[in-house]
Amino acid sequence: MSNPDHPLTGIRVLDLTQIYNGPYATFLMAMAGADVIKVEPPGGEHLRRRNARGGALYPFKMLNPNKRSILLDLKNEEDRDIFLELASTADIIVENFAPGVVDRLGVGYETIKKIKPEIIYASGSGYGQDGPYKGYQAMDIAVQAMSGVMSATGFPDNPPVKAGVALCDFFAGIHLFGGVMTALVKKERTGKGSYVDVSMQEAVFPSFASNLGLIFDTDVKKIPERVGNFHGGLSIAPYGVYPCKDGYVSIICNNDTHWHRLLDAMDMPEAKKDPKFLTMADRVKNLDDLTNLITDWSSSFARSEIMASLNDARVPCGMVKDLGEVIEDENLHARGMIRWINDEEGQKSLATASPLHIDGVNSVNYQAAPEIDANRDEILRELRANKH
Repeated sequence: MSNPDHPLTGIRVLDLTQIYNGPYATFLMAMAGADVIKVEPPGGEHLRRRNARGGALYPFKMLNPNKRSILLDLKNEEDRDIFLELASTADIIVENFAPGVVDRLGVGYETIKKIKPEIIYASGSGYGQDGPYKGYQAMDIAVQAMSGVMSATGFPDNPPVKAGVALCDFFAGIHLFGGVMTALVKKERTGKGSYVDVSMQEAVFPSFASNLGLIFDTDVKKIPERVGNFHGGLSIAPYGVYPCKDGYVSIICNNDTHWHRLLDAMDMPEAKKDPKFLTMADRVKNLDDLTNLITDWSSSFARSEIMASLNDARVPCGMVKDLGEVIEDENLHARGMIRWINDEEGQKSLATASPLHIDGVNSVNYQAAPEIDANRDEILRELRANKH
């Protein structure tokens, strides 16, 4: 699966995770060369079973390539013993059950560290392994609500809106990966294992940096309202999404230089002297007039024309793409993040790589996500060989 050029070659990971949060963390490990053994319950990981209702087969395939699968019923003593034997050969264990579940199953950190004191054991959850919320049921939309994401998303006169993607799951998965890698460095320096605890709520909190500015950096110190597509802290303008002939574009001017470049691209140099738009504070204060000015201009052009013009002018911008356009995106394909393949059934599918590009490190050879229990025999053979 890997070669010595891969950063995590020789690292064995037992993957007890499910859905998105944990599987994305272990996906990043697998794509860095780790031997990731996906330990699945009877019937398979939950995301496999969800496909009975449609729409989950691809997400499972997307997050579980380059892993091996073994089915173990951890409520069964014989299977639990096999897991504990595997744990003695592992460097890392990752799980994202509700707090307390792995302890009740007899495979929690306190049990494992008696078998292998230097183990790195990582737990992902909605709200953490302690604290007043630890018993709350947590899925992405629930954490979006509890974390404040939904209160900050949408327009002021409309109800809160969830983000269009499972951002709490994936933010937490990235932090779970980072926590494990940090613990791995500690282990290499000290020889000591670690317990890593990552909550979805905490992982997403730093993303409110701009919004929190309205509370702590202004005289009003008010709780921010939803601001639609404007800057979350209402401290930058223009910052928004504007209509054009064939869709929408986003434009941001982070300073006066960007603003003057935008006006030159719009062929409106006289607006540089307009007292309503002289400074960033003026532009924020006169946001409606500013929005109308840009909208009147952008509506006359296609997305590609605006992109070409503003990129030439060095103004930050982006066309709003739908997913059909994203999966064909030339930059994602050119950099190897995504590529078209024929899956094991001969159907056209999209393979996803790791977004981590490390100089001098080749990508692992892509291997499709395993079938349930596909690698049981070889994993057990390795376990027997390890005893001798």
